[in-house]
Amino acid sequence: MKRIRILLADDHPVVRQGFKMILDAQPDMEIVGEAGNGREAVELAESLKPDVVVMDVAMPELNGIEATRRVAASVPHARVVALSMHKDSVYVREVLRAGARGYLLKDSGANDLVAAVRAVAQGEGYLSPGVSDAVLDDYRKHVTNPIDLLSSREREVLQMLAEGKTNKEIAGVLNLSVYTVDAHRGRIMEKLNLHSINDLVRFAVRNGMIE
Repeated sequence: MKRIRILLADDHPVVRQGFKMILDAQPDMEIVGEAGNGREAVELAESLKPDVVVMDVAMPELNGIEATRRVAASVPHARVVALSMHKDSVYVREVLRAGARGYLLKDSGANDLVAAVRAVAQGEGYLSPGVSDAVLDDYRKHVTNPIDLLSSREREVLQMLAEGKTNKEIAGVLNLSVYTVDAHRGRIMEKLNLHSINDLVRFAVRNGMIE
């Protein structure tokens, strides 16, 4: 059995020892190195080439977020599980943006740690149940589907354009002037950064407006 090679990065030796005991007890895992700060974590990741780095977010000299960014750039196959006391979405967002594949709260149980390491080793993501709500709320706040930029009328015009109707036909259906429909069309293209009717059709299909 190929073992998952793990690097532990945490500035508290007692915490590292606890994680080491849990992970070393798994038949499919081995600890290949330990780091006490972010800079050391990056250096060891580059030399040891682990499969997974369990990375504390709050560490001296170089924090876990910046260390994750550097590991993601220099050892792309090494997948990072971020460890934190914080459920705050800001921490989650920043460390995931830096390249972490998992986010584990420090008060999680041993089974969660093992599950997180296995998940990211297999190329999956892992979020502690305690942070899932924060991540979803944050996603809703920060990720805007371009379709949300359109007014209700513009979405209506977009669908009919994508269905192949002409400006004149749309004007007839909506009881608008052809000039107004043309103005709607221009605004739709501008808001969605589309450059042709083919782009517009593809956008409508991707967003489930037409089949």
